[in-house]
Amino acid sequence: MTSRAFIAGCAGPNLSATERSFFRDAEPWGFILFARNVADPDQVRALVADLREAVGWVAPVLIDQEGGRVQRLRPPHWTDDPPAEAFGSLYLSDPTAALEAVRLNSRAIAADLYALGIDVDCLPCADLRHPDGHGIIGNRAYGTEPIAVAALARAAAVGLMEGGVLPVLKHIPGHGRAPVDSHEKLPVVTAKRGELEGMDFAAFRDLSDLPLGMTAHVVYADIDPDRPATTSLVVLSEVVRGSIGFDGMLMSDDLSMGALAGTMETRARDALAAGCDMLLHCNGKMEEMEKVAASAPVLTGEAYARAAKALALRVTPDPVDAKELRAVVAAQLKMVG
Repeated sequence: MTSRAFIAGCAGPNLSATERSFFRDAEPWGFILFARNVADPDQVRALVADLREAVGWVAPVLIDQEGGRVQRLRPPHWTDDPPAEAFGSLYLSDPTAALEAVRLNSRAIAADLYALGIDVDCLPCADLRHPDGHGIIGNRAYGTEPIAVAALARAAAVGLMEGGVLPVLKHIPGHGRAPVDSHEKLPVVTAKRGELEGMDFAAFRDLSDLPLGMTAHVVYADIDPDRPATTSLVVLSEVVRGSIGFDGMLMSDDLSMGALAGTMETRARDALAAGCDMLLHCNGKMEEMEKVAASAPVLTGEAYARAAKALALRVTPDPVDAKELRAVVAAQLKMVG
């Protein structure tokens, strides 16, 4: 199996002939789904099967299904799940109950995803919530303290993996202080490195063994004033691979986001040169995907080894009743109102 080092989106709920041909020739390592790709369970299952058929193997299929504001699968076919903040609130009064609740919640999410053929969830967020940070993180954060955030994020990751779904740790090394939305503009964090190492980065340090991670399109001015983490060799080598010690497969955040400058080819080349193993491109626009694909090398060496190690963790889970799990979670969360 040969794959190139990028993950692609697609335009709608069904593959076009052009997309099918492109994916066959470009050989992306994986795919990511968004709300535009979702209608009902049968349609999603068919789309997942078609994506994999196009590349000729059981390629990973990703989705953002966090709960709260960020979830691509919605009622009436799926359940609205609580945001991370709900579990963080419970943790303040009963850490044991909170850890079990977040694990069960993620296990229920995994059951939904696995039934569709989706085997990677872009969860958990280990970003800390900061009062001066932009609301793009907000209640997606488990809390304000790294020990609690790391514990809850790990429980979420465990629940996913028990359900046959790989977690993606995001946004490394920390998006919580970002003063603007990186979907629109480039955030610049001015906190000193020592403060970041002791707080924001610390949550990720405790999760450094997770199999997959996603970078932050955030400039940490005291470390590299010129480049966001995604394209910063300094941040990725000294912080992400260095002081944090993350050794999983590292993907960029979406290359089409407004935080990044330059052509799509430049963005792709810079992310790879900085140390990203994998390029993520989400909007499904063919003209952009073609440029990312042209810049993405065949997956080899350490990047290939990290990707293979992650995929080897995919398991066939025991069946569960997701509705029952969610009832237990709801009862636990009622303890904090």
